[in-house]
Amino acid sequence: MTQTPPSAPKDDSNRPEATASPINKPENSPEERENKNLSRRVKDVEISVPIVYGTIAFWLGRKATESQSHRWTVYVRGGTNEDLSVVVKRVVFQLHPSFNNPIRVVDSPPFELSECGWGEFEIAISLYFHSDAGDRKLDVFHHLKLYPLEQNGPQSTKKPVVMETYDEVVFPDPSEQFLARVQNHPAVVVPRLPAGLELPSSASTEERRGSMKDHPLGHWFMNFSEADELLKLAAARQQVQAHIVKLRRQMSMVEGSSGTADPASAF
Repeated sequence: MTQTPPSAPKDDSNRPEATASPINKPENSPEERENKNLSRRVKDVEISVPIVYGTIAFWLGRKATESQSHRWTVYVRGGTNEDLSVVVKRVVFQLHPSFNNPIRVVDSPPFELSECGWGEFEIAISLYFHSDAGDRKLDVFHHLKLYPLEQNGPQSTKKPVVMETYDEVVFPDPSEQFLARVQNHPAVVVPRLPAGLELPSSASTEERRGSMKDHPLGHWFMNFSEADELLKLAAARQQVQAHIVKLRRQMSMVEGSSGTADPASAF
């Protein structure tokens, strides 16, 4: 068997140096399409997300001590107890400085934490949203209530003190990607879209997790709805109108009594 002798090394001393050519991404790469979808805004459209934040506090009864009289839970939930992770990325709760690790970060739903204590204080709540929603942050404040507003007898270990606030987070002129991702989610209110608008197809269906519909404290949650708000507004309007009628009647009586006064009394 004969072997081919190795070839002599080539002299490259006079060859120009090779330069690395830049790697160009294709114009329609997924990265570029995503960036375009993030930057493209849908004008004159507002997405709203109803949220509720609050606390539920239970008195510990015989187990209560001077430093731990109540067990309470602070939370952020959807207006109808839906999963908020489609919009909310994380929630940061800032407790009283007397707690160990007073700044608590919750990265997944349900966005809540539970603690024991004896005093009432203000809790700062920061909501961080996903990047396609604009990397916004919302700061709200909630006062922890341990004792009922009206003291009717001793406290009960079965009936908690519930304090909640309803609000709506509005995203004006949302990005196309954000709108495409949340438009069919029950936690998000999307208005009628402009005719002819073509949204990018969502890469995957949002996994709904952390819903508070079956939450163990769910039966204590307050109900917030447009119908309830309209009924409250109508009742308040009736009360105001009745009060106006009463004041007018009193004013007419005062004016009538002053008109029939004895002229001689003026001298």
